[in-house]
Amino acid sequence: MPLQIAILLGIVEGLTEYLPVSSTGHLVLVAHWLGSSDDDPAGKAFEIVVQLGAILAVLVHYRTLLGNRARGLLTGDPKALRLLSALAIAFVPVAILGLLFRKAIKAHLQTPLPVASALMVGGIAMIAVERWLKRRPARVNDPGLDAVTPGRALAIGLGQCFSLWPGTSRSMSTIVAGQLVGLSTPTAAEFSFLLALPTLGAATIYEGFKSRAVLAAGVGFTSMAAGLAVSFVVAWAVIATFLKYLKTHSLEPFGWYRVVLGALVFWVLAR
Repeated sequence: MPLQIAILLGIVEGLTEYLPVSSTGHLVLVAHWLGSSDDDPAGKAFEIVVQLGAILAVLVHYRTLLGNRARGLLTGDPKALRLLSALAIAFVPVAILGLLFRKAIKAHLQTPLPVASALMVGGIAMIAVERWLKRRPARVNDPGLDAVTPGRALAIGLGQCFSLWPGTSRSMSTIVAGQLVGLSTPTAAEFSFLLALPTLGAATIYEGFKSRAVLAAGVGFTSMAAGLAVSFVVAWAVIATFLKYLKTHSLEPFGWYRVVLGALVFWVLAR
């Protein structure tokens, strides 16, 4: 893979992984625009492995919280145990479905048409949920991550399963699920970012191991390292900026962006 292409894909991954617009969907569309074959195994594997940069961005951004919770696990701190159990509960559904349908997803859904459909469906869902939330009474206080109960974690985990359809967005499906079970949008986003650690981590390790020979031959160490480094830097900046944005703004603009992009893809494919 040419170095400049790996860097471009790293930028796309970093920009879109934690915004509710689908990083996988954007990577599929960009790869198609660049002329990559839909059945290119190295390209498909790189689209997953490049997520490692975004995972590292979460680790760095939340290093204090994660460090405190890790020490709390050693002392039996209830907050640490509650967060760990919530992440585990939310991770299990997508892990099971991902293993069962991995091959089918890669074979049939990682192409522009399914991605465009998912972008539009997800965008409409986001707009509808945001407008419904505006009619609800304002939340008096927000206990943050402590509000993620096992039941809410399970609901978010079930919501995350929709992200197996490329173009839906893992961030969108988990944040919207969190909103629907009563979490504030910033808290739902923070839990979504932390949930990326086991979810994206497991997918990256699995795909990296399974496709190690293909990646070495079709991507190369230099291009892979560059893509990961760029995705890390960009994703770290996006996390901080997006969390500030959510304190005073809604997700509705991202919903409209998805609808417009999906419609544009349909129009281009129909020409």
